[in-house]
Amino acid sequence: MAEAGPGRTTEIMAIDHSEVKEFGLPDSLDELSASLSHDRLATYTNATSGNRVDAMRLYAWNTAVSAAFYGPLQALEVALRNSMTSQLALAYGASWYENPAAGLDHGCRQRIRESRRKLARERYPDDSPHIVASLSFGFWVSLLGRGGLLDQRSGVKANYEMTLWRPALRGAFPHADKVSRKRVHKPLYNLRILRNRIAHHEPVFMRDLRDDYQSILTIADWIAPRKSRWIAAHSRLPEVLATPRDSSQIKF
Repeated sequence: MAEAGPGRTTEIMAIDHSEVKEFGLPDSLDELSASLSHDRLATYTNATSGNRVDAMRLYAWNTAVSAAFYGPLQALEVALRNSMTSQLALAYGASWYENPAAGLDHGCRQRIRESRRKLARERYPDDSPHIVASLSFGFWVSLLGRGGLLDQRSGVKANYEMTLWRPALRGAFPHADKVSRKRVHKPLYNLRILRNRIAHHEPVFMRDLRDDYQSILTIADWIAPRKSRWIAAHSRLPEVLATPRDSSQIKF
């Protein structure tokens, strides 16, 4: 028994397959649709030619595959930022984000300032480990781009190829053959979009999700092959991706 409120209890029971199969019949669709909103569900009904039962099953599949991506994306992000940080520290010191020679653009410097303010509010140390951990996946991906404006007033642009990639960040991918900044940046930028869509509960079913998963494994392999194999060994993505999108048995 699990307590549900003063004087009330509710049983947590396993749902058998017949119950899962029956759930989503027309008498539940109006309530489910209202709870999700018409606009949110419209993407799914459009993808299923207006069939609301199939739309709800696709929504459940999208939720399940989004949840399954969380672990691999998290593992890649941690490996990426740690490898990049190590190389940046070798080139520009432990506080590389403060070193003008690193040539960080205005946007990156602003995000670092915001992270430091947040650390101060939450009374965390203002040191490299905490700053690194507080910066978003998008921040690390941006360091592999071309670089934006150094100063909004002058209009001078950063040159990450020369200040970040060549002296430091190409060393963050020691197991990649013929690695280039663009070759690394493109799939990571694409994965950043995937991660943001998942974080905002958006549809991802229209993407080539098998290719997305392979990108995670490939980039992890460029950083540390055993990390890539560790992700593959623990990921349930292959099973979820193999499940039909109109399955009534999907679990998230």
